[in-house]
Amino acid sequence: MARLGVLALQGGYEAHAKVLRALGHEVIEVRTAGALSQISGLVLPGGESTTHLILLERFGLWLALEAFVREERPVLATCCGLILAAREVVSPAQRSFGFLDVRVSRNAWGRQVDSFEAVADGEGRLPLLFIRAPRIESVGPGVEVLETLNGEPVLVRQGRVFGATFHPELSGDLSVHVRVFGDART
Repeated sequence: MARLGVLALQGGYEAHAKVLRALGHEVIEVRTAGALSQISGLVLPGGESTTHLILLERFGLWLALEAFVREERPVLATCCGLILAAREVVSPAQRSFGFLDVRVSRNAWGRQVDSFEAVADGEGRLPLLFIRAPRIESVGPGVEVLETLNGEPVLVRQGRVFGATFHPELSGDLSVHVRVFGDART
């Protein structure tokens, strides 16, 4: 069993915590830099990216998160988390960490009323749930595309950082979390 953290400043962090607990992991809600020293992996959840940016600064988490990722501990960044992890953000442009060498366009799959479910291309048939999701417009040479939808990247990995444009925590499928953090029940 690993002790994993979920950034719990705003947004959909509880759904991720529930999935991680179902996989047998201990979960800490991360709201301080000190909490990062207690965990071996982290989820950057969905939410509203500009609000996350304000709260990351207010709680002094920016530098601590950069240090956490440099230590090559696993990170799963979903939806808003992917926006924060991207090298470049457009529509509109905003500050981001650059953990993943990707360019993303905010809310590019549509507004809240345009939310939809789909299934990833390929044999795995990964269920996808999009809610005001970003689109990955381009990936750098060090980024591995793990899943696509209609040929577009929707799940990527660079080193130990994974980025999803969709919400795997809401799909009922645990495979993305298992891929990143493992299954402590086995």
